[in-house]
Amino acid sequence: MGEAESGAPREPLARNADNVQSGPPETPGGTDETQGPEEREGPEEREGPEGRDRRRQILDAALEEFAEHGFRGATIKRIAQRARLRSQALIYWYFSKKEALFEAVLGQQLPVVQMVLDPAPLLDLPPEEVLPRLARAYLATADRPGAQRLVRLLAPELIRRPEVADAVGGPLIAKILDFMKTYLAHQVALGRLRPHDVRASARAFIGMLLPQLGGKLFLPVLQADGLTDEEHIATLVAIFLHGLEPDAKEPQGLQEEEDHR
Repeated sequence: MGEAESGAPREPLARNADNVQSGPPETPGGTDETQGPEEREGPEEREGPEGRDRRRQILDAALEEFAEHGFRGATIKRIAQRARLRSQALIYWYFSKKEALFEAVLGQQLPVVQMVLDPAPLLDLPPEEVLPRLARAYLATADRPGAQRLVRLLAPELIRRPEVADAVGGPLIAKILDFMKTYLAHQVALGRLRPHDVRASARAFIGMLLPQLGGKLFLPVLQADGLTDEEHIATLVAIFLHGLEPDAKEPQGLQEEEDHR
Protein backbone atom coordinates (compact mmCIF):
# COMPACT_ATOMS: atom_id res chain seq x y z
CA MET A 1 0.00 0.00 0.00
CA GLY A 2 1.35 3.42 -0.95
CA GLU A 3 2.12 6.03 1.62
CA ALA A 4 -0.47 8.68 2.55
CA GLU A 5 -0.05 12.29 1.62
CA SER A 6 2.69 14.28 3.25
CA GLY A 7 1.68 15.28 6.77
CA ALA A 8 -1.27 12.87 6.78
CA PRO A 9 -1.71 10.26 9.52
CA ARG A 10 -0.47 6.72 8.95
CA GLU A 11 -2.86 4.46 7.08
CA PRO A 12 -4.78 1.58 8.63
CA LEU A 13 -3.39 -1.86 9.29
CA ALA A 14 -2.38 -3.94 6.28
CA ARG A 15 -5.01 -6.56 7.03
CA ASN A 16 -7.58 -4.17 5.54
CA ALA A 17 -5.58 -3.37 2.44
CA ASP A 18 -7.43 -5.67 0.07
CA ASN A 19 -10.86 -4.32 0.99
CA VAL A 20 -9.76 -0.71 0.80
CA GLN A 21 -7.52 -0.67 -2.26
CA SER A 22 -9.24 -3.00 -4.66
CA GLY A 23 -12.66 -1.32 -4.83
CA PRO A 24 -14.67 -4.57 -4.58
CA PRO A 25 -17.69 -5.11 -6.83
CA GLU A 26 -21.15 -4.23 -5.62
CA THR A 27 -23.53 -6.81 -4.27
CA PRO A 28 -27.32 -6.60 -4.21
CA GLY A 29 -27.21 -5.47 -0.58
CA GLY A 30 -24.61 -2.75 -1.06
CA THR A 31 -20.86 -2.56 -1.54
CA ASP A 32 -18.00 -3.77 0.57
CA GLU A 33 -16.50 -0.32 0.33
CA THR A 34 -19.16 0.96 2.71
CA GLN A 35 -17.21 -0.72 5.50
CA GLY A 36 -14.27 1.28 6.80
CA PRO A 37 -11.19 0.11 8.65
CA GLU A 38 -11.20 -0.04 12.40
CA GLU A 39 -8.27 2.24 12.98
CA ARG A 40 -8.71 5.94 12.21
CA GLU A 41 -6.71 9.04 13.03
CA GLY A 42 -7.45 10.77 16.29
CA PRO A 43 -9.77 13.77 16.68
CA GLU A 44 -6.85 16.16 16.96
CA GLU A 45 -5.66 15.29 13.45
CA ARG A 46 -9.11 15.33 11.88
CA GLU A 47 -10.13 18.60 13.53
CA GLY A 48 -6.92 20.51 12.85
CA PRO A 49 -6.50 22.88 9.87
CA GLU A 50 -5.06 20.13 7.66
CA GLY A 51 -7.81 17.71 8.62
CA ARG A 52 -10.54 20.27 7.90
CA ASP A 53 -9.00 21.04 4.51
CA ARG A 54 -8.84 17.34 3.62
CA ARG A 55 -12.42 16.79 4.77
CA ARG A 56 -13.57 19.64 2.53
CA GLN A 57 -11.49 18.18 -0.31
CA ILE A 58 -13.22 14.81 0.12
CA LEU A 59 -16.70 16.36 0.28
CA ASP A 60 -16.13 18.38 -2.89
CA ALA A 61 -14.95 15.26 -4.71
CA ALA A 62 -17.86 13.22 -3.33
CA LEU A 63 -20.36 15.82 -4.54
CA GLU A 64 -19.07 15.47 -8.10
CA GLU A 65 -19.06 11.67 -7.88
CA PHE A 66 -22.58 11.37 -6.45
CA ALA A 67 -23.93 13.99 -8.86
CA GLU A 68 -22.49 12.09 -11.82
CA HIS A 69 -23.14 8.48 -10.80
CA GLY A 70 -25.83 8.58 -8.11
CA PHE A 71 -25.50 6.98 -4.70
CA ARG A 72 -25.45 3.39 -5.91
CA GLY A 73 -23.02 3.95 -8.77
CA ALA A 74 -20.59 6.15 -6.84
CA THR A 75 -17.45 4.48 -5.52
CA ILE A 76 -15.07 5.40 -2.74
CA LYS A 77 -12.19 4.61 -5.07
CA ARG A 78 -13.22 7.23 -7.62
CA ILE A 79 -13.94 9.76 -4.89
CA ALA A 80 -10.39 9.30 -3.62
CA GLN A 81 -9.08 9.77 -7.15
CA ARG A 82 -11.13 12.93 -7.62
CA ALA A 83 -9.82 14.23 -4.28
CA ARG A 84 -6.24 13.39 -5.38
CA LEU A 85 -5.70 11.17 -2.36
CA ARG A 86 -3.00 8.53 -2.64
CA SER A 87 -5.14 6.06 -0.70
CA GLN A 88 -8.90 5.73 -0.44
CA ALA A 89 -8.30 4.49 3.11
CA LEU A 90 -7.95 8.12 4.15
CA ILE A 91 -11.62 8.69 3.44
CA TYR A 92 -12.59 6.18 6.12
CA TRP A 93 -10.78 8.22 8.78
CA TYR A 94 -13.39 10.92 8.20
CA PHE A 95 -16.46 8.93 7.17
CA SER A 96 -17.16 5.42 8.42
CA LYS A 97 -19.05 4.31 5.29
CA LYS A 98 -20.45 5.58 2.01
CA GLU A 99 -23.82 6.42 3.56
CA ALA A 100 -22.12 8.67 6.12
CA LEU A 101 -20.19 10.43 3.37
CA PHE A 102 -23.36 10.94 1.35
CA GLU A 103 -25.21 12.37 4.35
CA ALA A 104 -22.31 14.79 4.92
CA VAL A 105 -22.49 15.91 1.29
CA LEU A 106 -26.23 16.52 1.61
CA GLY A 107 -25.69 18.38 4.86
CA GLN A 108 -23.21 20.64 3.11
CA GLN A 109 -25.46 21.25 0.10
CA LEU A 110 -28.95 21.40 1.64
CA PRO A 111 -29.55 24.44 3.90
CA VAL A 112 -32.53 22.82 5.61
CA VAL A 113 -30.35 19.94 6.83
CA GLN A 114 -27.83 22.37 8.26
CA MET A 115 -30.66 24.10 10.10
CA VAL A 116 -32.30 21.06 11.69
CA LEU A 117 -29.09 19.40 12.87
CA ASP A 118 -28.80 21.93 15.70
CA PRO A 119 -32.38 22.54 16.90
CA ALA A 120 -31.64 23.80 20.42
CA PRO A 121 -31.23 27.51 19.53
CA LEU A 122 -34.57 27.47 17.68
CA LEU A 123 -36.86 25.70 20.13
CA ASP A 124 -37.85 28.76 22.18
CA LEU A 125 -38.27 31.09 19.20
CA PRO A 126 -41.86 31.80 18.12
CA PRO A 127 -43.30 29.91 15.13
CA GLU A 128 -43.83 33.19 13.26
CA GLU A 129 -40.04 33.39 13.11
CA VAL A 130 -38.94 29.75 12.83
CA LEU A 131 -41.42 28.45 10.26
CA PRO A 132 -40.54 31.03 7.57
CA ARG A 133 -36.83 30.38 8.20
CA LEU A 134 -37.36 26.65 7.82
CA ALA A 135 -39.40 27.14 4.64
CA ARG A 136 -36.75 29.41 3.11
CA ALA A 137 -34.02 26.89 3.92
CA TYR A 138 -36.11 24.09 2.38
CA LEU A 139 -36.78 25.99 -0.84
CA ALA A 140 -33.18 27.23 -1.07
CA THR A 141 -32.25 23.71 -2.18
CA ALA A 142 -33.34 24.67 -5.68
CA ASP A 143 -31.06 27.72 -5.70
CA ARG A 144 -27.81 25.79 -5.26
CA PRO A 145 -26.41 24.24 -8.45
CA GLY A 146 -24.76 21.38 -6.58
CA ALA A 147 -27.94 20.56 -4.68
CA GLN A 148 -29.98 20.74 -7.88
CA ARG A 149 -27.73 18.19 -9.56
CA LEU A 150 -27.94 15.83 -6.61
CA VAL A 151 -31.70 16.04 -6.19
CA ARG A 152 -32.46 15.66 -9.90
CA LEU A 153 -30.24 12.62 -10.20
CA LEU A 154 -31.14 10.95 -6.91
CA ALA A 155 -34.93 11.41 -6.93
CA PRO A 156 -35.46 8.69 -9.59
CA GLU A 157 -32.87 6.48 -7.89
CA LEU A 158 -34.68 6.72 -4.55
CA ILE A 159 -37.91 5.65 -6.27
CA ARG A 160 -36.38 2.76 -8.23
CA ARG A 161 -34.17 1.39 -5.47
CA PRO A 162 -35.88 0.94 -2.07
CA GLU A 163 -32.57 -0.03 -0.45
CA VAL A 164 -31.10 3.36 -1.39
CA ALA A 165 -34.19 5.14 -0.08
CA ASP A 166 -33.91 3.25 3.21
CA ALA A 167 -30.18 3.93 3.51
CA VAL A 168 -30.02 7.62 2.66
CA GLY A 169 -33.42 9.11 1.79
CA GLY A 170 -35.22 7.88 4.90
CA PRO A 171 -32.72 9.20 7.47
CA LEU A 172 -32.60 12.59 5.77
CA ILE A 173 -36.38 13.02 5.73
CA ALA A 174 -36.55 11.70 9.30
CA LYS A 175 -34.14 14.41 10.49
CA ILE A 176 -36.36 17.15 9.07
CA LEU A 177 -39.58 15.63 10.42
CA ASP A 178 -38.02 14.96 13.83
CA PHE A 179 -37.04 18.59 14.09
CA MET A 180 -40.53 19.70 13.12
CA LYS A 181 -42.20 17.37 15.61
CA THR A 182 -39.86 18.40 18.43
CA TYR A 183 -40.29 22.08 17.69
CA LEU A 184 -44.07 21.98 17.35
CA ALA A 185 -44.48 19.91 20.52
CA HIS A 186 -42.38 22.46 22.40
CA GLN A 187 -44.53 25.30 21.06
CA VAL A 188 -47.63 23.45 22.27
CA ALA A 189 -46.03 23.12 25.71
CA LEU A 190 -45.34 26.87 25.71
CA GLY A 191 -49.00 27.57 24.91
CA ARG A 192 -48.26 29.16 21.54
CA LEU A 193 -50.06 26.42 19.60
CA ARG A 194 -53.09 24.40 20.58
CA PRO A 195 -52.60 20.72 21.48
CA HIS A 196 -52.69 18.52 18.40
CA ASP A 197 -50.95 15.58 16.76
CA VAL A 198 -47.57 17.05 15.79
CA ARG A 199 -46.83 14.06 13.56
CA ALA A 200 -49.58 15.22 11.23
CA SER A 201 -48.79 18.93 11.43
CA ALA A 202 -45.09 18.32 10.68
CA ARG A 203 -46.01 16.39 7.55
CA ALA A 204 -48.59 18.99 6.56
CA PHE A 205 -46.12 21.87 6.75
CA ILE A 206 -43.45 20.11 4.69
CA GLY A 207 -46.11 18.90 2.26
CA MET A 208 -47.23 22.47 1.57
CA LEU A 209 -43.70 23.31 0.43
CA LEU A 210 -43.35 20.47 -2.06
CA PRO A 211 -45.20 22.01 -5.03
CA GLN A 212 -43.07 25.16 -4.86
CA LEU A 213 -39.85 23.16 -4.65
CA GLY A 214 -40.99 20.78 -7.37
CA GLY A 215 -41.76 23.68 -9.68
CA LYS A 216 -38.22 25.01 -9.29
CA LEU A 217 -36.57 21.63 -9.78
CA PHE A 218 -38.72 19.47 -12.05
CA LEU A 219 -41.99 21.03 -13.20
CA PRO A 220 -41.68 24.60 -14.52
CA VAL A 221 -45.41 24.60 -15.28
CA LEU A 222 -45.99 25.00 -11.53
CA GLN A 223 -44.24 28.37 -11.73
CA ALA A 224 -46.38 29.65 -14.61
CA ASP A 225 -48.60 31.72 -12.28
CA GLY A 226 -45.57 33.69 -11.01
CA LEU A 227 -45.93 32.77 -7.33
CA THR A 228 -42.67 33.72 -5.60
CA ASP A 229 -41.10 31.83 -2.70
CA GLU A 230 -41.79 34.69 -0.28
CA GLU A 231 -45.44 34.94 -1.34
CA HIS A 232 -45.86 31.20 -0.94
CA ILE A 233 -44.13 31.14 2.46
CA ALA A 234 -46.16 34.05 3.85
CA THR A 235 -49.45 32.47 2.82
CA LEU A 236 -48.74 28.92 3.96
CA VAL A 237 -47.37 30.05 7.34
CA ALA A 238 -50.47 32.18 7.90
CA ILE A 239 -52.77 29.27 6.99
CA PHE A 240 -50.79 26.84 9.14
CA LEU A 241 -50.64 29.05 12.23
CA HIS A 242 -54.27 30.17 11.97
CA GLY A 243 -55.38 26.55 12.14
CA LEU A 244 -53.24 25.93 15.22
CA GLU A 245 -54.00 29.08 17.23
CA PRO A 246 -54.53 28.21 20.91
CA ASP A 247 -58.07 29.60 20.83
CA ALA A 248 -58.94 28.19 17.41
CA LYS A 249 -62.18 26.24 17.26
CA GLU A 250 -61.68 22.52 16.96
CA PRO A 251 -62.80 21.00 13.64
CA GLN A 252 -66.09 19.19 14.17
CA GLY A 253 -64.63 15.74 13.63
CA LEU A 254 -61.93 16.29 16.22
CA GLN A 255 -64.39 17.81 18.69
CA GLU A 256 -66.72 14.81 18.37
CA GLU A 257 -63.77 12.50 18.93
CA GLU A 258 -62.82 14.37 22.09
CA ASP A 259 -66.43 14.22 23.34
CA HIS A 260 -66.48 10.43 23.05
CA ARG A 261 -63.33 9.96 25.10
